[in-house]
Amino acid sequence: MTPTYLVTHSGGFHADELLSSVILTRLYPDARIVRSRAPEWITAGADRVVYDVGGAYDAEARIFDHHQRGAPVRDDGQPYSSFGLIWRHFGQDYLRAYGVPEAHVAAIHAAFDGHFVLPVDLVDNGALSPSTAGVLAGLTLPALLETLKPVFDETDPDAENRSFHTALAIARSFVEASIGKAAAKLRAEALVMSAIEAAGQGHILELPLGMPFRSAVVKAGADQLLFVVHPRDKDWCVTGIRRADEGFELRADLPAAWGGLTNADLEAASGVAGASFCHKGRFIAAARTREAALALAGIAVAEALAERADVAVVA
Repeated sequence: MTPTYLVTHSGGFHADELLSSVILTRLYPDARIVRSRAPEWITAGADRVVYDVGGAYDAEARIFDHHQRGAPVRDDGQPYSSFGLIWRHFGQDYLRAYGVPEAHVAAIHAAFDGHFVLPVDLVDNGALSPSTAGVLAGLTLPALLETLKPVFDETDPDAENRSFHTALAIARSFVEASIGKAAAKLRAEALVMSAIEAAGQGHILELPLGMPFRSAVVKAGADQLLFVVHPRDKDWCVTGIRRADEGFELRADLPAAWGGLTNADLEAASGVAGASFCHKGRFIAAARTREAALALAGIAVAEALAERADVAVVA
């Protein structure tokens, strides 16, 4: 039976039931959110999904709490919040409703659980302190969502519900943006893989437009690639490839002589007509035409390979 009600607790709200509500309201857009602790509401029923309240976890009865003794944990022992439980049971259907291709559903479901859902679960259960984020602790998503609660001396009896729905809209935007980017990354992967095949053993990867590329380059084992060239609005970019997911070290930097130059100065330094910009950090350059961008990339490759050869000789 399609639920008529989505039931969670009243009072102060947290990230886990807000984010659970994001998932459930897409799947059941006609259901009404009921925020209550009244026994007649927080008891399982055929007309509802109950989450983050109720003192039980019973997926068949559609009740998803995690505050009781014997609350469910993941296979590795890490705790669930209501968000983790809702994502576990409804996440794949949410992705399908969002329009994710079936071939990508399982991968995105697992990835989102690891990088988005699990941190919320851990913080909600006190297994991870936001303080681990240092000075950014107050800017984590759970902390920011809680800033939307009414202040302690708010006297309007409807303030909590209004604030909940305001926070729900914001939480929805973060979930949908994260899912959208994950789906786009997988779409990009197919395009990048095709471009890698076309590049062969060359050192320059040419893409039809700007897109995420590093994960596909790593998956393909294309260690020979040093720079990426792609169109951007009215010009073309030459971009370095990071060595690792973390940090900014590149497989190869653009030439030191180009750093911070623009237009005629960069044309003179590079010898490439149409060169228009090189960041002082030497991780990206721009040119007015495809031919100029490829020429810049070719010069950068030659210099990087020469430097490697010099290092090898010295060693």
